[in-house]
Amino acid sequence: MTKRTRGHSWTALLTPVLVALMCAAPAEAQQIGHRVLGSLGLLAGSQPESGIYVVDEFASYGANKVYDNQGHLIPIALDLDAWSNPVGFQMTFKVAPSLYLNVSAAGPISQISLQTNQPDVDLQDFGFGDIYVQPLKIGWKTKQADLVGGYGFYAPTGLYVPRNGGVGLGQWTHEFSLGGAFYFDRAKTWNISALASYDLNQHKEGIDIKAGDTVQFQGGAGKIFRPRSRILPIVNLGVAAYGLRQVHPDRGSALPAALYGAREVDLGLGPEIDLTVAPIRGLLAVRYCRDIDVKARQSGHILVIALTIVARR
Repeated sequence: MTKRTRGHSWTALLTPVLVALMCAAPAEAQQIGHRVLGSLGLLAGSQPESGIYVVDEFASYGANKVYDNQGHLIPIALDLDAWSNPVGFQMTFKVAPSLYLNVSAAGPISQISLQTNQPDVDLQDFGFGDIYVQPLKIGWKTKQADLVGGYGFYAPTGLYVPRNGGVGLGQWTHEFSLGGAFYFDRAKTWNISALASYDLNQHKEGIDIKAGDTVQFQGGAGKIFRPRSRILPIVNLGVAAYGLRQVHPDRGSALPAALYGAREVDLGLGPEIDLTVAPIRGLLAVRYCRDIDVKARQSGHILVIALTIVARR
């Protein structure tokens, strides 16, 4: 059941901004998409070994503040809650001693709830979101570093209603990414990783609005602890961070007046712990991040719990 009406308040004009963050499926370090900030962390730019990986990730997002284009707080009562659970896979092929090719895809089930103190804005949606496909990613592995680069796209398969939004964005997005990971010692216990991407957005379906392109990075730095017993998990403990900047403003004849010239900015960070569990050939990642600097969007926090299983080496 979906109930939506629109008026002329600040809240209604900013509804596309409020909904934008969780309209896409979050993802994991095995590269099943990373349009949602906070979906990557300590392994963002790493290249996995050859094999078939299955990823199940749960992400919960909440926000109660909105900021304008200058970073000033907009005085409205906001309650935005959303969760998403994408399931995906990645196939990694070793084609040369240090060269890898990767293919991945993912699709989410998502739910979003938006309420304010304005009676003209009420959004409740649940359903299948936009799918992500990365037909090509190239990776290189050396003794102390990884380097990755790839192309992927988001298809508008999720529920989207023009002028009202939904769990999908209603647009095609092309994503170009480049990143890497570096290990400071020979034992590879101290590590830092980052992945930068450029999202090229197309026009929304059924309405004259084109979201502006964005540049973002996600990554983190951590310390790996390897126990002597193989039964105990290997622990990677550190800090994850992300950043986003909209390089072109949204445009189109149907764009709300309050969004003219707005360019989103977002910086955030938080703790992360990754557990490599040998008996199940899996990696469990838990990450919690909060926004620390925001413009032209909502400010909130995200909790990510992801499980990656090696289905086949």
